[in-house]
Amino acid sequence: MASGLIRKAPHEAENPIEVSLRESFQIVEPKLRPPFPLTIPSQEEYSNLNRAILYGILCESHLANVHIKHLHGIVTDGYGYFTSLLIKIVNDMYGKLFDSVKRQLIWVAHETVHVSAVGFDGLMVAFLRQIAGGDFSEGNLWLCFEMVSLFLSKWESLLEEDPSVLTFALYVFLRLLADHCRVSNVERIEALKRIEIEFCVRMLREQFCLCLKIGRDLLRLLQDLVHKPEFCAIWKDLLLNPSSFRTEGFADITQIYRTRTSSRYFLLRITPEMESQVRFLLTHVKLGSQKRYQVWFTKKFLATPERETLLIDMVRFICCAHHPSNEIIQSDVIQRWAVIGWLLKSGKKTHVEANMKISLFYDWLFFDDKVDNIMNLEPAILLMVHSIPKYIDMTHSLLEFLFILLDNYDLDRKAMVLGGISSAFHILVRKGVVQSLDVLVSCDMLSPYLRERLRKLLPDLQLHYSRELHDCNIPCNITPLFLPSFES
Repeated sequence: MASGLIRKAPHEAENPIEVSLRESFQIVEPKLRPPFPLTIPSQEEYSNLNRAILYGILCESHLANVHIKHLHGIVTDGYGYFTSLLIKIVNDMYGKLFDSVKRQLIWVAHETVHVSAVGFDGLMVAFLRQIAGGDFSEGNLWLCFEMVSLFLSKWESLLEEDPSVLTFALYVFLRLLADHCRVSNVERIEALKRIEIEFCVRMLREQFCLCLKIGRDLLRLLQDLVHKPEFCAIWKDLLLNPSSFRTEGFADITQIYRTRTSSRYFLLRITPEMESQVRFLLTHVKLGSQKRYQVWFTKKFLATPERETLLIDMVRFICCAHHPSNEIIQSDVIQRWAVIGWLLKSGKKTHVEANMKISLFYDWLFFDDKVDNIMNLEPAILLMVHSIPKYIDMTHSLLEFLFILLDNYDLDRKAMVLGGISSAFHILVRKGVVQSLDVLVSCDMLSPYLRERLRKLLPDLQLHYSRELHDCNIPCNITPLFLPSFES
């Protein structure tokens, strides 16, 4: 039977979600035309009707209004089951859906917000995660435009029912804008940038209290947009006129720096498929056996130079949203630091490389062990340590960049950044993530300047091996990582 929802090759098995929806549609199709029965359906009948109505909405666009009215008439669970079906379709099937089905999904998404359906926030998040970074294909730009338009058109409803969704959207569109602003004189993208800027500026100017919920990564994203006049003005007000945001309790951006960003924001910039693949790599693939997985991942997600910006989000995701168990850490599975080393080597553009390093070190700059997680720091220190001696250029590059951040990131708050970096090094040694910093300070392959900077940064830190700390077994000869090029 021909597929009504997804593109499917002849050899592919049918999608079980689609089969379930289609079978329900076939069973109850006679009941989907007015006049509708007045009887109260059983639970099984209710589930069948929900699946059938959804299939009808997606496949019979000319009858969508009839189907949605039918749904309004039978709903008994606040649209919870119906919305859960939509979320499954978006998460598991979106990439294979026919364009006509995608258009209907957006239409019905508007309806779920309109009726404040149970779970509509999860549906909005599912759509946001399908907008791929660095992807300038027509379909991806269309989805981006449709979603930012939805958030603007449903602004009041979202503020009233679930304002956190607007915060998620702000994070996504600030990040996407950084990519889109690197393209000029393409009318489709220019139109998209205008509406993205409209939404983001409205959020920052009118709902700054919600924006604060993002935490310090809000500033990381804003700093990538200060070349745009609208965001330059916002940045100046953050520094010089914080009262203009009319937010009680907000007096200085130091408060934002000190607020850790929740891992759920980093998930927003990784598609579900990408998340699944990265977690598989970091959970099941042994160090030394990762080559074919890296080749596949590169061809699947990093196939064009424009997609390089995705590396920035991947580094942040791995540092802050994937924290392996002790069992994995002590196993021979490839570790986070090794994957990040591969990603850093994969970036060819200077601005991408710099932003990847900022993503890697960002929590170091403001680290406070009362609110921050040491696991966010671990990949950077282990990458520096494990790269000695074979990949000393990696160690040198990272340590040099960390000191560049210390010297230049925010001169008015340099003491805060100094304290954050110092605290990060101290806790990494105190908790035994690294046995000591001797491996860096005593490394003749590092420049004397960097070693001296490190000594001055941490004059009170014990730089000798301590019997009280666990042996980290830092090897001197690491299995080389396979670093595929974008041309492969």
